[in-house]
Amino acid sequence: MPGENLSRDEARERAGLLSVDGYEVALDLRSAVGDFAGDGPRTFRSVTTIRFRSNEAGAATFVDLISPSVTAVSLNGEDLDPAAVFDGSRIQLESLAEDNELVVDAQCAYSRTGEGMHRFVDPEDGEVYLYTQYEPADARRVFANFEQPDLKAPYRFSVQAPEGWTAWSNGVGELVDGVWRFAETKPISTYITAVVAGPYHYVTDTYERTFDDGSKLVVPLGAMCRKGLAPYFDADDVFTVTKQGLDFFHDSFDYPYPFGKYDQAFVPEYNLGAMENPGMVTFREEFIFRGKVTQASYERRANVILHEMAHMWFGDLVTMRWWDDLWLKESFADFMGAFSMVEATRFTDGWITFANNRKSWAYRADQLPSTHPITADIRDLEDAKLNFDGITYAKGASVLKQLVAYVGRDAFLEGARRYFKRHAYGNTDLGDLLSALEETSGRDLAAWSRSWLQTAGVNSLTPQVTLNAEGRITELAVVQEAAASHPELRPHRVAVGLYRRTAGGAVERYARAEVDVDGPRTVVGELAGSEAPELVLVNDDDLTYCKIRFDEGSMATLRERLGDISDPSPSSSGRGYSMARALCWSALWNATRDALMPARDFIDLVLRFAGRESDIGVLQMLHAWARSALVHYAAPEWRETGGRLLAEGALKELRIAEPASQHQLTWARFFGAVASSEADLQLLQGLLDANGGGAKIDGLDVDQELRWAFLETLATYGAADESVLAAELARDDTASGKRHQVRCLAARPSEAVKAQAWAQVVESDALSNALVEATISGFQQPSQRALTAGYVEKYFAAIERVWGERSIQIGMDVVRGLFPGLQDSSATLAATDAWLSGHEQAAPALRRLVLEARDDLARALRGQACDGGAAR
Repeated sequence: MPGENLSRDEARERAGLLSVDGYEVALDLRSAVGDFAGDGPRTFRSVTTIRFRSNEAGAATFVDLISPSVTAVSLNGEDLDPAAVFDGSRIQLESLAEDNELVVDAQCAYSRTGEGMHRFVDPEDGEVYLYTQYEPADARRVFANFEQPDLKAPYRFSVQAPEGWTAWSNGVGELVDGVWRFAETKPISTYITAVVAGPYHYVTDTYERTFDDGSKLVVPLGAMCRKGLAPYFDADDVFTVTKQGLDFFHDSFDYPYPFGKYDQAFVPEYNLGAMENPGMVTFREEFIFRGKVTQASYERRANVILHEMAHMWFGDLVTMRWWDDLWLKESFADFMGAFSMVEATRFTDGWITFANNRKSWAYRADQLPSTHPITADIRDLEDAKLNFDGITYAKGASVLKQLVAYVGRDAFLEGARRYFKRHAYGNTDLGDLLSALEETSGRDLAAWSRSWLQTAGVNSLTPQVTLNAEGRITELAVVQEAAASHPELRPHRVAVGLYRRTAGGAVERYARAEVDVDGPRTVVGELAGSEAPELVLVNDDDLTYCKIRFDEGSMATLRERLGDISDPSPSSSGRGYSMARALCWSALWNATRDALMPARDFIDLVLRFAGRESDIGVLQMLHAWARSALVHYAAPEWRETGGRLLAEGALKELRIAEPASQHQLTWARFFGAVASSEADLQLLQGLLDANGGGAKIDGLDVDQELRWAFLETLATYGAADESVLAAELARDDTASGKRHQVRCLAARPSEAVKAQAWAQVVESDALSNALVEATISGFQQPSQRALTAGYVEKYFAAIERVWGERSIQIGMDVVRGLFPGLQDSSATLAATDAWLSGHEQAAPALRRLVLEARDDLARALRGQACDGGAAR
């Protein structure tokens, strides 16, 4: 990535000098199809006209462009020599006038990494599909521009596409004389412009809204995917959630959707979950389900649809000035995605998923050495790329959830309304938002901001209970602690719940008090005199962001009666899901990661109580945590026993689950993931051959996606060879099938297989981003530690070169994915430290990735020591 970075200081200087009036971008994408025999990358023509002003005549600046070649450059009618002004990532501009027109004619490269103009060839039918992905700064791979969020401008795109194709962009388009011409956009940032082109399957609908003043808003809706996925595309459900979201945001924000149409494209080989391009939102196509999935998958898709929709206001209409305030869009979108989903869709238990899933991501990120305040210090674009993390998203959303409780829902939403109207189509920073919220709430938010937005780290809250001789509480206090590295103690608005067994055996809440925790110890006076609890749950109802700890009595109750915990009344869905139980599971997982609970004890709790978990999303998280506990935190000498116990428990639950239920499917997937014995593998093979007289479990439909899941385990243990995988690909000769096959091939237990997989990812750039990801996933198998032990030295010898030569996305995939974390020993830790001490001048973003991986490894070793101690 040499020469492609952009610093905050450079961006500030350029923003202080320039104002951009508009872009016209003409792309000729006809080269996307047909044979290509060139030596370099396949390219397309990109002609960009930029009209901009300089507040200093005679000044110099630069425009961003990453392309193999530039054909022509003209500034204010004067031709410039591309060889003299273009260095591969920037075009230098001298002697600016007050009003300027720049025209750049370039040959830009199609991408295979998901950055810029990604080109995908569908193996099923040979069709070619294109889409763009830019965040934070890859629009410059498609057209010349000022690549920073605070130089907003309107855009006019035009696209020449192969015959028979359709093209889409942010504005409404029409085909005129063989060219797709798109309506001019509102002023937006470069990173949210978009182009999608190809023979996509396209479905339409319309959203209509009549406002109180009698005016009417009509928004054309579109949804698209590859033709090969059309049979599985449930566009009606996508449109239902879309309309529900638009209704909710119009009710909440009092600002009509400002970008005309609303297209949503589900695209192949996508690096992210989705991207909020106004009028042209893009999603990973895995949100189109080829096989049976649980309601958790539909909930996740709805959440992402609504997250991206929230960005239309938070991020697109009003945009952060620089990536320091990335949270101004991502934290709000993460919060509003969950908020709107719970209030406006069928997924009314979404806050349980948020507490159990999203916050788990935040807790992990906030304990890494790279943790940072929600308002981060982003020095350059490499920093920005790495800060799309659990702090910016999930911690920020958690803090906003607390802020809503603090200032009140009405004041929060009214503050948002004023913020949008005051800064529409502009750029903001933290102070602009706080100013609006202070106006509407009447609160001084400076102290709150300093504690929650401008400091890093997560606090832990532990109850202390003192009882009298009659068994009643004389004092209940909440103790707040912080890590030595980030000692900030914060104000927390929490609910403290007291739980005990009922006559029917359930463990239910019988008392609750809300209190403002501030400082190291806070007494909850309201609960004095209450009968002795069997469980004290700090942060009941998940009001704040913290790690929950338990006193000894509560831990004893959890060990024996975790499955009996329930909320005082069923959830609004009537299914009796328990937020309290989800919070307890999350707290126990945090204790396992912190080496306070042996991994084998956590696995025992999963084996005894997960089968009673009613919330399918929580159950899926428990499965993921249990497997992680075994792989990373269990003592090495106990892993075989733990693996056998998990497989036995999973099979037991699979056999007793209701036939054809989502619980049965979830236990089948978990069994497939943890199976390892000869009998387990024979059962998996039998289930694959159910129609041929093999094994059968009543109600279990082993569809194509489940077949691949079982085959990966079989391949890992040498029970499915290359011929078996080739036959399966013939059965499922699709893009999805190819990814699955590549992962399974790399998973086989062979030195030659591992060497080939390593070479394909590290020594070559021939694979697309999706196949790089699949190969890495197959390469790293917990049961093959001995087989990959020799790659520790190779990893540290290669990563700086890979980081320098490959795109940042592929660099991140390789550095994270191939770190030898499964070689969990002090020797690997020492090798990591040696690399860090010997490469102090390496790119900061690269060092950050290695530091994070080192921390995970050190945490695993501490967990293993804790677990090993439990056996003695």
